Amino acid sequence: MSKILACVDASPYAMSVCDLTAWLASRSKSDIELLHVVQRKSAVATRHDYSGAIGLGVKSELLEELTRIEEAQGKLAVQSGRALLNAAQTRIELNTGGKIEQVHLHGGIIETILEREAEAELVVMGKRGASSEFATAHIGSKIERVLRASKKPLVVAPQQFLQPEEVVIAYDGGKSILRALEYVASSPILNGMPVHLIMAGEESESRRGDLERVVLTISANGGNADWSLLPGAPDKVIADYMADRPSSMLIMGAHGHSPLRTLIVGSTTTAVIRAIHAPILLIR
Repeated sequence: MSKILACVDASPYAMSVCDLTAWLASRSKSDIELLHVVQRKSAVATRHDYSGAIGLGVKSELLEELTRIEEAQGKLAVQSGRALLNAAQTRIELNTGGKIEQVHLHGGIIETILEREAEAELVVMGKRGASSEFATAHIGSKIERVLRASKKPLVVAPQQFLQPEEVVIAYDGGKSILRALEYVASSPILNGMPVHLIMAGEESESRRGDLERVVLTISANGGNADWSLLPGAPDKVIADYMADRPSSMLIMGAHGHSPLRTLIVGSTTTAVIRAIHAPILLIR
């Protein structure tokens, strides 16, 4: 059976991650792995170690105190993580009957997610992490790094979850969006949902032909699809279209693996994630 990896933390997005994961699992009949990662923080760094400027005896006492603080913080982080996982499991169990496994690990968040995703079909993360009260107009640095390195479809949860009733596909003719179309055709998650195909750009026979061919393919497979070709910059076109459809899930291509691509700030993908307040499925 397939498995969904749901990444939970203490951010305001955690409950939306749970609700979105439950919805995804109920439609795909998937098991769920709830992952919480505890990052080790140094009390020396937190308190600022000025011990080099004071006497040796005082320095020894300070280091002992910092060690005790680190141990206490570590125990508290473990207890908090377990409580968070238990609350997440309880919330998900209200909406799905699949198997739920809790995984509580110490280490780097990005590295742990990339390691655990090997056994999953989908990864679900909140748009921002535990520091989401700062720079709320941006997406979290963790999700950007996972997005660039992950090989699995990534679902980004908004702060407030509204169950999707239709699918919007941001079509650009690229390889990743073609793989996304294959996913739409094969995934039970999206089975039976109306599909709206949108493309940003000036009117042209070539673009209309591309969109019509995709719609015909979806319809031939039993789907219900239509298309729109809208002028303007892709990020604005997508954001405006989604603003009128709060009960939609957006599907689009993710960043490429090229090192140059990872240096581009304000790319269409990142800009759209910032602007959209609905679930977003990103596929390479």
